[in-house]
Amino acid sequence: MNKKPYFFIGILFMVFHHGVILSQITKDTTALAAVTIVASPTAATLQNTAASIMVINRKELDKSDGTILTSVLNKVPGLYMQQGALNTVKISIRGIGSRSQYGTQKIKAYFEGIPLTTAEGESTIEDIDLENIGSIEIIKGPNSSSFGSGLGGVIHLFAREIPVEELQGKSSTTYGSFGLLKQSFSVNYGKSSTMGSVNYSHLESDGFRQNSSYDRKSLTLQAKQKINTKGELSFIGMYTQLKAYIPSSINEDDFNNNPEKAASNWAQSQGYESYNKWIMGVGYRQQLSSKWTLKTSVFSNIKKAYEPRPFNILDDESNSIGFRSSLNYKNTIGSVPFETSLGTEMAFDDYSFSLFENLYASQPNQGSIAGAKFSKKQQKSSYQNYFLQMDFSLSPKLHLETGLAFNTTRYSLRDLFAEAVPIPDLAYTFGKIWSPRAGLSYSFTKTKTIYASISKGFSTPSVAETLTPEGQINTNLKPEIGWNYELGLKAHGLNNKLYTELTFFSTQTTNLLVARRTAEDQYIGINAGASSHTGVEFLLDYQILQTSQYQLSTYFTAAVNHFTFKDFVDGVNDYSGNQLTAVPDAQWNVGVDLSTTNGFKLHTAFSKVGAMPLNDLNSKYTQAYSLLDLKTSYTFTLLKSLKTELSTGINNALNAHYAASILPNAVGFGQAKPRYYYPGNPRNYYGGISLSYLFK
Repeated sequence: MNKKPYFFIGILFMVFHHGVILSQITKDTTALAAVTIVASPTAATLQNTAASIMVINRKELDKSDGTILTSVLNKVPGLYMQQGALNTVKISIRGIGSRSQYGTQKIKAYFEGIPLTTAEGESTIEDIDLENIGSIEIIKGPNSSSFGSGLGGVIHLFAREIPVEELQGKSSTTYGSFGLLKQSFSVNYGKSSTMGSVNYSHLESDGFRQNSSYDRKSLTLQAKQKINTKGELSFIGMYTQLKAYIPSSINEDDFNNNPEKAASNWAQSQGYESYNKWIMGVGYRQQLSSKWTLKTSVFSNIKKAYEPRPFNILDDESNSIGFRSSLNYKNTIGSVPFETSLGTEMAFDDYSFSLFENLYASQPNQGSIAGAKFSKKQQKSSYQNYFLQMDFSLSPKLHLETGLAFNTTRYSLRDLFAEAVPIPDLAYTFGKIWSPRAGLSYSFTKTKTIYASISKGFSTPSVAETLTPEGQINTNLKPEIGWNYELGLKAHGLNNKLYTELTFFSTQTTNLLVARRTAEDQYIGINAGASSHTGVEFLLDYQILQTSQYQLSTYFTAAVNHFTFKDFVDGVNDYSGNQLTAVPDAQWNVGVDLSTTNGFKLHTAFSKVGAMPLNDLNSKYTQAYSLLDLKTSYTFTLLKSLKTELSTGINNALNAHYAASILPNAVGFGQAKPRYYYPGNPRNYYGGISLSYLFK
């Protein structure tokens, strides 16, 4: 029997118990900071919410190099973000989504309330520039009825707050290894009733590997206008232009001996992806009375893309429009205060694509060359979520949360290639899915809360997974369903210097969706059984010392996982009892932060990631690895109004050789070896300067 998980659990229990005892010795003189959960449809604080929620503020984002969220999100216990390249990202939460081939699936994502998840379930957050993000809220597991009960959870990105009564301009530049250059320019204007901001950013890199250069430009506009004392209108718009080459995954020999190498077929074809993307949203909030509040928003996503791959060239375009609205009501039943939120979210996607032959092999050293078109299709997807959430304050210490979500998802596919011969649309719906949730939290002191919750989530197959090799929709395919059980403790002590969280969870999924690979660019989706996701997560933040001259603090996060296939039979292969693919059995992070009153800051972050299976058979594993990141900065003021910040840092200071991402269940075709590995960057450096001017 593997005793390692139980050893870690025992250690975490002792740490948490020790923290509680210390906080009791100092007496509960100060209440836990009331961190408000912005994404919640009802008024909620971090302490009283019966769910595991991580709130990341702007200060945490500033501790990274500012290029991508990987180092920030991987500090979250239970979340694992794999980064094959700046444009190749896969996120899993508690093992959900780990077996996705390339992108992030089974997790919902939003930016300022605008879905970054398509109607068929794929999320893209990596092209949201970090300069535009003010905070992040992560809900683990299907604990959010109002956002469709995503099986893995929900990631909410929020824009920076616009300073009130200020006119401010800011410019920043960062240089780094492998040709890294990032520049951003922004202007913020805030008055009591009118606020607005504009931000332009440019990120480029040659990349550590061959065929991995990256160039992204983005422009973001944000505005808020108070209509009256009770109403507010908001707008956010973002334009992104990207061209990013793709080195793809490599086999074990190249990973160990030539990690900078690109996959040979991607290098020869000079494969890349490029797109222009627009995200827009308009929101309206109205306080109808002391008891009623209305929130409504409409949003749209437009994307025009072109992607030459070795096996074909994809020319595609997508358009999405959606609507979200909620009506809140506050009152009391007898002496019990409650708040209810009734709402809906719906979106409609129209995706069309054409496939062309890639003639790169016939004309060497020319890169990809478009040949004859051999496919043209139009895909339409839609979903409708309806939700009801009711929260009750049964007593000053006891809080009850209840929720119910209802979802319908529909797909249709039209073949436009043989237009002369009418072909009927292929259409399919996954029926009606109900997702209940209940949670109970009890604050046995002002600073210590215990909670328990049970919830149901789901994940619908993508259109690609529903298609058979003959191009027909597999109507026997079912959504993946999961029940989540959670028990947690949250405590603050030592006069608010110490904060700890301890969470136990178990997610049991059925109708496990499996992508069976049939060719280099083709997969078939099947329901192949069930999986079990159980584990423990721990978080500790501690302010070690604070004086009039400096502040010293530390953090520690950890996750110990026991993720297995309960009942998994794929053809003649029985994987039941095996460890879940592409997710580590343990992760932990520790760091120390130092800041002084004269403007100097030092951030250190050390992370450890355990080994993970490369395939469902568990015949091959990655090596566990450790990363050390360091960053220093110095902030000072020139000419009374010009705030200046100089920064420098090292990523992977120990120069670890590791797989930053893997392609699960990779298959070698012909004589080729399976290409499992995306090598992580070796030791790399960066430095930058930021200038911020406050107009008076």
